[in-house]
Amino acid sequence: MSAKARAACYRRLDAVRHRRRKWEYVRSHPPVSPAVRGARYRLPQPGENRGVTASNQPAPPLRRIAHLDMDAFYASVELLRYPQLKGLPVVIGGGRRKVDEAIRDLPEGSTLADIPVDAFPRLKDYVGRGVITTATYPARQFGIGSAMGLMKAAKLCPQALILPVDFDEYRKYSRQFKQIILDIAPVMQDRGVDEVYIDFTDVPGGQREGGRVLARLIQKTIFDATGLTCSIGVAPNKLIAKMASEFDKPNGISIVHEGDLQTRIWPLPVRKVNGIGPKADEKLQRFGLRTVGDIAAKERDWLIANFGKATGAWMHEVSWGRDDRPVETESEPVSMSRETTFERNLHAVRDRAELGAIFTHLCEKVAEDLQRKGYVGKTIGIKLRYDDFKIATRDQTIDRFTADGKAIRQTAGQCLKRVPLERPLRLIGVRVGALVRVDSPEATSPATSPTRARTTPDAAAATASLF
Repeated sequence: MSAKARAACYRRLDAVRHRRRKWEYVRSHPPVSPAVRGARYRLPQPGENRGVTASNQPAPPLRRIAHLDMDAFYASVELLRYPQLKGLPVVIGGGRRKVDEAIRDLPEGSTLADIPVDAFPRLKDYVGRGVITTATYPARQFGIGSAMGLMKAAKLCPQALILPVDFDEYRKYSRQFKQIILDIAPVMQDRGVDEVYIDFTDVPGGQREGGRVLARLIQKTIFDATGLTCSIGVAPNKLIAKMASEFDKPNGISIVHEGDLQTRIWPLPVRKVNGIGPKADEKLQRFGLRTVGDIAAKERDWLIANFGKATGAWMHEVSWGRDDRPVETESEPVSMSRETTFERNLHAVRDRAELGAIFTHLCEKVAEDLQRKGYVGKTIGIKLRYDDFKIATRDQTIDRFTADGKAIRQTAGQCLKRVPLERPLRLIGVRVGALVRVDSPEATSPATSPTRARTTPDAAAATASLF
């Protein structure tokens, strides 16, 4: 961004800040007579006590929203079981293999912490199609990251150790750290297995040092109870808080105020904005917009003209740090799903038994998820990824809500009959949508006529189902 453009941005930011301060100050005062309006509605001057208004009413607290992100969560959970691997490059990915079971065959009286480091499998010996779920920070120094193929990672760091994914263990720790947060700050929005938003605004200590005191308490309480570290960003809204949580990883706390926008947010690459993906980034780069500040320097109308009404207006708002989204404690899931990527390509005919067992297991795990969380659904679907990376999905709506594994398996099997199965498969998944609470009126109402599954030309050429 040129010096002239940056100066223009600063002037606009100052004007916005002044208008916002004036609006908030006026809003906090009751109407008064015109004779005293001028005296009572002036903005606070430097050095004045801003915590009390002229009418002796305390000003509303500043909005303080936190984003908490567990540090290399899956890898950190594994290091609790295998403390001898701390400080070493370790990747988590792929399914459990024979070698993983072999190292757990311990002599009587031994623990997992007693397994020698040399006994763990190395990444250089891995052969398969698995991808990395996460990696320890020493492994990340070699350029290894989440969603990278394990074979590709082996070229970057062949000496790295590899551990299989254990989602049941990760979910156990996820539930534990979230309950700790709720005991301290009850307004929390679940954003996945390893991250949450928290509203600090009205929590005792949430305003002290911009939220640092409360963030430090949460951080310490989680560590004392679980041995896991997390990074927390505290800001005026969810948008900036999420960016801030990445500033000082691992085990860091970052506090961002509204006045820090141009110094801490504008220099960031546009991809740091949650919602700007690879395609939008590529288009922004073509226009020479590489940082958040570059977007802020563009007029709103220009962004709308080049990115569309909704996206352009959204880009303008986020580049100026505006985000009024609340921390939602009761957001309902739209669907639940399970999927798995195979270590090798599997064929519906040659590997029918293996595929059938995997498919049944996925249906059972989705059913367990629904039952544990108290939901039922009636739209059941499948997802396949072929060896050429093309994806096929099918779904079917049944006449009543269910969380039963057998019912899910039966309907998902019907969906399989409507897709081509001649090509080998890399991935298979099962999804249950149209969710409602198990105790809701919809879930207990009489069955309705099912929506017919849409037929496609592919169905005529489909080979035999896995069932």
